Amino acid sequence: MSQLAISNTILDTIGSTPLVKLNKVIPQNLSKHQFYAKMEYFNPGGSIKDRIALAMIEAAEKRGELKPGGTIVEATAGNTGLGLALVAAVKGYKCIFVLPAKMSAEKRALLRAYGARVVITPMGVEPEDPMSHYSVAKRIATALKEKTNNCFYANQYHNLDNMDLHYNVTGPEIWNQTNGEIDVFAAGVGTGGTLSGVAKYLKEKKKDIKVICLDPVGSILYDLFYHGKIVDPPGAYKVEGVGEDMLPDNCKLGLFDGFVKVTDPEAFSLTRKLATEEGLCVGPSSALILAGAMKYAATLEKPSRIVVVFPDSGKSYLSKVFNDQWMVENKLETAENIKSAFNVEVMAQDEMKNY
Repeated sequence: MSQLAISNTILDTIGSTPLVKLNKVIPQNLSKHQFYAKMEYFNPGGSIKDRIALAMIEAAEKRGELKPGGTIVEATAGNTGLGLALVAAVKGYKCIFVLPAKMSAEKRALLRAYGARVVITPMGVEPEDPMSHYSVAKRIATALKEKTNNCFYANQYHNLDNMDLHYNVTGPEIWNQTNGEIDVFAAGVGTGGTLSGVAKYLKEKKKDIKVICLDPVGSILYDLFYHGKIVDPPGAYKVEGVGEDMLPDNCKLGLFDGFVKVTDPEAFSLTRKLATEEGLCVGPSSALILAGAMKYAATLEKPSRIVVVFPDSGKSYLSKVFNDQWMVENKLETAENIKSAFNVEVMAQDEMKNY
């Protein structure tokens, strides 16, 4: 076996994810456009956040903020925690992650599988509230720094190593994969690092490229972009990992060209279609991004090449979007549609009656 085919550690496999053309889920009225998905679940931890996890930890090591045997603390929706936990396992660090209660059971279990300590905070609290996942993570990190002087608070929302990684790595990947033939780049904002970093790089390469943010209904970012202030207060929504109730330092609104709002039902319905029609088992944030990108594409007269980011795998949401009972209980699908669906689990004695 060629030695070049062997990675020294799993960390060497982060990045260089494929770009896949979307076909069946694109409606006929948008057939003049071409949609390509950046498949980030090919990263070893299952999401785009593996990229920034490695970058933030290596930058902290270089600055002397993190030394052997140290502890990493972070407020996360789950995916950044998974990336950090993966990197920490290889490098020998401890991890404490603080998550809001709405995050899926799969994400929590995966964090523990990598050896992390998981702290759950209440849903629906303001960012400044002492019990928000931001506040709790900061308090834990501050206490550990005073006690051990070897604790790194990753601070993904405001740590600009995040945006820099996407400017230096993800942006060039997309440019090279498309041979520069890209008209629209579309993604969501959790921390803002992906959209801002890639936007900065692509706009330096091609001034007239359009960068669009897809935002869940309930996030404040749409208002900040168009009005410079919050018009509608933050609301609850079920899609994880995108949308915000505050403005992260990594979110550079001046690099964006527009926002499109997407509802939970639009995102969750399309998530299932992506799996059954394209063979792409992705999370609801991926479908939200595509749904918004298709809305934007409907306003374009010129045939365009549109790249969308699919941030993570649907395997982290089996208890939610791929759980029929959960979908019905949360009014994202009807019991009638579930009952008539082909993809159900039945007992053999019942199934044999059909044959």
